[in-house]
Amino acid sequence: MALLAAARRSSRHARRGMATVPAWDKLGFDFTETRSMIKYNWKDGAWDAGTLTTDQNVTIHGLSNVLHYGQGIFEGLKAFHCKDGQVRVFNSGANAARLASGCRRLAMPEVSPEMFDEGLDRLLADNMDFVPPYGSGGSMYIRPFLFGHGAKLGLGPAPEYALCMIASPVGAYYKGGLTAIDGVVVEGYDRAAPAGVGNIKAAGNYAPDVLPSSQQKALGFPICLYLDAKENAYVEEFSTSNFLGVTKDGTLVTPYSPSILPSCTKRVIMQLARDMGIKVEERPVPYSEVAELAEVAACGTAVVLTPIKSLTRTGEKLTFDGFPTISRLYEAVTAIQVGEAPDEHGYTRAVGLRPHEAC
Repeated sequence: MALLAAARRSSRHARRGMATVPAWDKLGFDFTETRSMIKYNWKDGAWDAGTLTTDQNVTIHGLSNVLHYGQGIFEGLKAFHCKDGQVRVFNSGANAARLASGCRRLAMPEVSPEMFDEGLDRLLADNMDFVPPYGSGGSMYIRPFLFGHGAKLGLGPAPEYALCMIASPVGAYYKGGLTAIDGVVVEGYDRAAPAGVGNIKAAGNYAPDVLPSSQQKALGFPICLYLDAKENAYVEEFSTSNFLGVTKDGTLVTPYSPSILPSCTKRVIMQLARDMGIKVEERPVPYSEVAELAEVAACGTAVVLTPIKSLTRTGEKLTFDGFPTISRLYEAVTAIQVGEAPDEHGYTRAVGLRPHEAC
């Protein structure tokens, strides 16, 4: 019934010249156009009321800070159609807090948690029929991003700032269950300086990884692991994900470093692991210890958890035979996301309208 209702809504929007609801079973993790994005602008010390716009392009001055000095940060989170018919955003409070941390570090005006949630609600209410239905395996991926703009020749705060949020329905990252992949340790490149901005989701953190990641993908490694920049001896994180390991005695281990991006997803996984009675350790992890791990995974918003079946470093290959603990944690998180398990820690928040009220 949900798929039939979505098809009818898609037909109505096509007649009105709007973006059309996609075929849910054809979705991958790629951008699909929705009806609108929301944009707030900061000028003269205050944010405006925000505007929903069908134009998902951004027009800025050529001397904008984000273009020349990299003054930009972003977030990524998801909304789900749940079993009870509600649409819920997952863990948005953690994303709002991380965005605020990035604003403080890059000297940009902060976005309050209330403004962040208001933007999400308005965006989702206007694009409710693009949220994949319960049971489809899909979700609505939301990308908030904040940047400095306006004419600014010298280094310093920008005259204006914009907060935009764009949404896109995405399919299940794994078709047919968790899939383990091969990883490689990056040599000759650092991800983040010890006292730099690796702990915030700054746009500039990702550009230096484009070359190493592209090189390694061409060699058959879909994911790259970075070690610390100071000693090149401690695990930091994967290109776009945090690192998790499971020891042979069942302890969940994750690296601690002030230059690691604090993953919103990892915090959820750590808490759920404790709920299951799994011991959790967040501490410096020497790469020499990785060989003794029973399971390794990358964690992040897009996939929740990606099992790693091997890690290669300058000819040495470490292999991991299975991922039973990682699989349990993955199932626990995804069950909460779609309302199939109790949300005892309040990670989800109902938003907007019920599906039958959209449009």
